[in-house]
Amino acid sequence: MPPPGRGWSFARETLEVARSEGRAYFGANGDGMPIIKRYLKDVQQGVVPRTWWSADDAGHNQEAKRDHLNKLLVGVEPFPTPKPERLIQQILKIATNPNDLVLDSFAGSGTTGAVAHKMGRRWIMVELGQHCQTHIIPRLRKVIDVEDPGGVTEATGWKGGGGFRYFRLAPSLLEKDAWGRLVINPAFNAAMLAEAVCKLEGFVYAPSETLYWQHGASTERDFIYVTTASLNHDQLQQLSDEVGSDRSLLVACGSFRRNSQGYANLTVKKIPGAVLNRCEWGKDDYSLTVENLPAAPPREGQQALFGEDA
Repeated sequence: MPPPGRGWSFARETLEVARSEGRAYFGANGDGMPIIKRYLKDVQQGVVPRTWWSADDAGHNQEAKRDHLNKLLVGVEPFPTPKPERLIQQILKIATNPNDLVLDSFAGSGTTGAVAHKMGRRWIMVELGQHCQTHIIPRLRKVIDVEDPGGVTEATGWKGGGGFRYFRLAPSLLEKDAWGRLVINPAFNAAMLAEAVCKLEGFVYAPSETLYWQHGASTERDFIYVTTASLNHDQLQQLSDEVGSDRSLLVACGSFRRNSQGYANLTVKKIPGAVLNRCEWGKDDYSLTVENLPAAPPREGQQALFGEDA
């Protein structure tokens, strides 16, 4: 019978079938709680892993903080709750294969990226706080330069190498003015705005050195022009004439006169409207990617690092 406080973990009939097939195990002395044996041929889709990992197997916070990070990042304020590298190693063994991509949206002290790097996985870490500068970047540099002897370095046979790229999230493209209307964020200069709109509309950002209205292209004959100006009929007509009949142009502008439908080679959009159709306002993810920005002073905001092979 089950011990006090326990019931049947499976149907009694299931146990009887297992006993008749020699698959019921009652412990080394024959008096333990029954376990039904499962053979590999019967579980080709895999087995649910055990959910209890002892500190001996997976490590603990003290090990990560006292024995590893405090020695690795000397003089740096200790991270309050670092995860042990052995714990992340076990998780990645179960869930990933070499060269898989591992995402940690709350990077903290960078344990996930460090372990993934040592295990031959690619990784992306995102961090909102200053831990990116104080903990993650110094830690990953030590991993790459084989200056991190602790954690799972020995267990994984890590010999150093690889690298990472570091990106800072750009400010939001739109903001509300004093009247609650969506306007273009003044933090965006002309090049940043053009690149952002190209990305949102599916164009490759490739500004022409000779044609002011070519900021990007989707094909050899389809282009995009981004401007914060308000365009009238005469300006649109001039654009249409310059583009010609054998090319097409998407015009993303601050505003335009409503009679913009009479140009066969132009499609005219108001920038805030084009952006709104791709954004999820009221959420943290605005689905806006701006890459290869011009050099600019650092801004407070979300930071991301991307691990890559050497």
